[in-house]
Order: sequence, then structure tokens, then C-alpha cells
Amino acid sequence: MNLRELAEHLGLSQTTVSRALNGYPEVKEATRLRVQNAAVELGYSANASARRLATGRAGTIGMLLTADQNLLLDPHFVEFLAGVGEHLGSKDIDLLVSVTKRETEREAYRRIVRDGRVDGIILSSPRIQDHRVEDLLDLKFPFVLHGRSDATGAYAFLDIDNEGAFLKATRYLLDLGHRRIALLNYSPNAMMFARHRELGYCQALAEREVAIDSALLCDGDMSEENGFTFTQNLLDMPDPPTAILCSSTLMALGASRAIVSRGQKIGLDVSLIAHDDMLPFLKAEQMHPALTTTRSSIRQAGTEISKMLLHHVRLPHETPQRTVWPVELVVRDSTGPAPTR
Repeated sequence: MNLRELAEHLGLSQTTVSRALNGYPEVKEATRLRVQNAAVELGYSANASARRLATGRAGTIGMLLTADQNLLLDPHFVEFLAGVGEHLGSKDIDLLVSVTKRETEREAYRRIVRDGRVDGIILSSPRIQDHRVEDLLDLKFPFVLHGRSDATGAYAFLDIDNEGAFLKATRYLLDLGHRRIALLNYSPNAMMFARHRELGYCQALAEREVAIDSALLCDGDMSEENGFTFTQNLLDMPDPPTAILCSSTLMALGASRAIVSRGQKIGLDVSLIAHDDMLPFLKAEQMHPALTTTRSSIRQAGTEISKMLLHHVRLPHETPQRTVWPVELVVRDSTGPAPTR
């Protein structure tokens, strides 16, 4: 069945049917649902080239990565990408992932916009000062940022409350009597989410008038190897931490291995909390002991950002959506009262 036949079956114009199938806001909701249901029942599928001609859109969303990031090897990013692709696929929208060098990144974004290959762009891994945000605002091109940046201007973003999450987690450890609390984090001078997590940690300590010891602040890639190395070094200190707060479950896995290798018990000798992005292959509740976490699904974030961007593409003049999700603290067996020394 082609578009003309579908329109005749419904008693509607081809323009109305095309607009209903492509989410134009001027089509009434009842009409849109009627058209979509009929398309499914009758097996109608729009030809991609015809759809581009009818809508003036590419039917593709873009993401641009820099070669030095190696994000396709990062399980957190891959899980985010799965959420993005799953939703776009359900809407017959393609995802174009391109790789460029850091030094040619700004020109690469301008080229993607200029060539009309994508209808919108998803920005991930926001930096403190993120020129990508400023450039796309100048180009007046639809995009959504996964996270936040110091860049000014009205742009759409979805973030989680990283500061509130680590404030809550640090307060909980302080309530348990811990005063030597280490933070294993990504670089707070590079990424906004890492800065927010450090701010939450520092605020909790300041509230209880606990001095911040820079020796307890470790930052680097959120890998198991770094979690292990950082924790080994911390446990070698004359006054080691009694609790460790990690920015990822991968880091916590390495930290856990280091603690056990010293013959110490997690939750008894050293308490451990991590942020859990809910990776399918690494479940905090199945670790031994079960890991206390701040928890938020990064895959769900990918799905929601896709929805936000498609909405922004359809209605570019609406005020951009800005969403911050709360993060819950899930208490399990890896945390306990501070040991007496």
C-alpha cells in the first residue's frame, strides 16, 4: 500500500496522512492515532526518500565522537547509545554516529549541519566549557545535551542530580560515623557531572565541619583498574579512609577487589558506595556484598533524550526542555558504621 491508497482508504488528503505519520503538531490527536493505527493494520511503510521529500527532513539524528575519547569502548556510553537507538528505531529514525579528531571537531559539527544530513544532534559527555553548545546555538540547530555545561543560552538538556546524589550519599556515611571518606571520581576539571559530584561531597563534609583532605580525592577514567589502584594507594595511607565513594560501579568493582586483597571486609572495615548507571552486566545487588548505590538508568536517559530531541525537531520554536532527574540512594550491605581504631 502506498500513501495515496492509504489516504483514499481513510478518506483524507495525502498531505494530512503524511503530516499525521510524521508528527506534525497541527494534526489533531484523534486523526493522528487513526492514521497510525490504519498504517499498522494495512502494512503501510513510508519510503525513506518519499518521506524526506514530504517532510523536508533527513529522518536521521546525529552524534559526533572524538577519536581520543574511545566512547564506543565505554560500557556507560554503549548503554546510553542502546537507549537512544531503541527509541529512534521505533520511530523509523536512523542514528548517524561519526568520529572526528579533537582539533577538527568544531568544523565537523558545522559540516554536519551545513550538509543537512541530520535533523538534530545529541551531545554527550558535556565539558565544563563546552564550545559545542555555543556553536550549535549560534547555528540555530536542534540539539539536546546529556548533562549540563557552563555555556549560556537556552538549550535543551537532560541531567541527573549528581550533586544531590553525592550529597545524600556522603551525608549517609557521615551519619554512620565516618569522617575519613574518599571520593573516586572522574576529573572534576573536565566534566560537569564530576564537578557536581565533588560539590555534593564537599557540601556534606562542610555541613558537619569535617575538613576536606585533598589526599582523599582521586580522579581518572571510571575503570575497574583505576578503582583498584586508587584504593590500594588510599589503604596505604597512615590514616586510611573508612569509607569510599565511587563515581561508577566499575570503579567500585576495582575498589572492592583492593579491599578484599588486604584481608579487610567491605561494610565492616571499609564502607563502599557507588553511582549505579544500571549496567545490565554489572548489577550492584548481585555483588558480594550487595553494593549500596545512588541509582539512575543511563539507558532510560538515552531513551528520554531521543524523545526530547524529536520533539525539539518538530517544534523548534518552543522553549527548550530542561530536565533534572532525582537520584535515589539504595542502601545495601556494603555500608556500615565506622570502625573504631
